[in-house]
Amino acid sequence: MPTYEYLCTSCHYEFEHFQAMSDEPLSTCPKCGARVRRLISGGSGLIFKGSGFYLTDYKNKSESSSKSDIKKSDTKKTTDSKTTTSE
Repeated sequence: MPTYEYLCTSCHYEFEHFQAMSDEPLSTCPKCGARVRRLISGGSGLIFKGSGFYLTDYKNKSESSSKSDIKKSDTKKTTDSKTTTSE
């Protein structure tokens, strides 16, 4: 159920009301009883909780494993080249 924002046309009181989408919009101000209008808002963003939802969750794991693989191959090459030059 979304939260709707309302603005009083008389006293300019701005408030939010949590209601179902199928409910009728509010028509009276809770402070002065005058007419209110529902404001158009951007809403809130989509929130993911937990691991595995973010690009960085996957990116860091793959980068760290590929970097360690590269380091292993680089050290292998340098040790191989040292052994061949010293012979």
